[in-house]
Amino acid sequence: MSPTRYQLRHPGLIPPCRLSPLKDTADLRWCFNRSLHSLHATRRTMVDLNTAMAAASAEQKRRSSDGSQERKKRRTGKDMGIEPFDPVTYVAKEKADTASMWLVLTFTAVVSLLMRYVLMPNTSQEKSDILYLLPIAAIVLIPQVHRMVMPERFMEHYTKGTWFKSGFLHLFAFLALSFLLVNPPLGDIVAPQLASQWAIVTDDGTELVYSNDNGKDGEITWTVDQGASLTGEVWLLFGLADNVNSNGASVSVVLENNDISNGELQSNETFWTENQERIALARTLDNRSAPNLLPHEENSDQPFAIQLSASGLNVGEHQITVTITEMGDPWENTRTYNWTLRVVEELPEADAS
Repeated sequence: MSPTRYQLRHPGLIPPCRLSPLKDTADLRWCFNRSLHSLHATRRTMVDLNTAMAAASAEQKRRSSDGSQERKKRRTGKDMGIEPFDPVTYVAKEKADTASMWLVLTFTAVVSLLMRYVLMPNTSQEKSDILYLLPIAAIVLIPQVHRMVMPERFMEHYTKGTWFKSGFLHLFAFLALSFLLVNPPLGDIVAPQLASQWAIVTDDGTELVYSNDNGKDGEITWTVDQGASLTGEVWLLFGLADNVNSNGASVSVVLENNDISNGELQSNETFWTENQERIALARTLDNRSAPNLLPHEENSDQPFAIQLSASGLNVGEHQITVTITEMGDPWENTRTYNWTLRVVEELPEADAS
């Protein structure tokens, strides 16, 4: 029997009841049940498109969420960028790193002491570069020292990062220790320096007169009258400051000018003590207060007075070379100053015409 048009349009459905008019109640009940069965089958088979798409999307999300949670549970700490924590290994590594730190500090202290008390006294100041180049180059010995001293249970925790950190620790520890070892009170490698400024004074037997110039730029200009010169005794005054042994420096001065070279001039050790009050009350040419050549306490600054001339200086340029020498530890420390004194005549006044 060929299918009807209704069956072609709705495959799988039972066609509705087409019976002759029912005559009794049993036939009516049978036809009604058959119609309900057909309606129920239609509801189970036909689904709305939007509902189906929403259900599929929800199912896909659920499956994706379940899968990601399962993957997270299956991922180890290493896959997530976290090293697995083992308390025993952690404690052993900390002990190895601590032992390495103390070994490097001990190694650096030995190298610094050898530099200060063995290498430094036998090295001249001109070749002092080796005093820091050689200890810093000792960084390459750190891995070998570890292999010689450390047990195998510590060595298995050391990597290239350990040598990198140890190298920096050695470098900065050496710089700190060497700074302590070469400065007072353990050492002295720097000569005394000028406490404040230097000054030129003249002594006519009654009072001391300072120049107007302060000499901070290394030059002092003294102006005299036309046809005159710098008269009286001419003295060079200054003070030296040092962080240790303030009275241990010796000074020599050489004066050179266009006329003569006076050779080496020695310091007068009694000038400051004999003329202390005159020095304090002295004035400059323009009647200003004298500069304070010893700004620190007397026990900290060492005063010096050198007589440049007993009968004055002529007009011209005078070169003053001051050499300071001190027996330091472990070297002899020296410092040199080059100053210039210019004695010039006052310019004549211009004619009113």
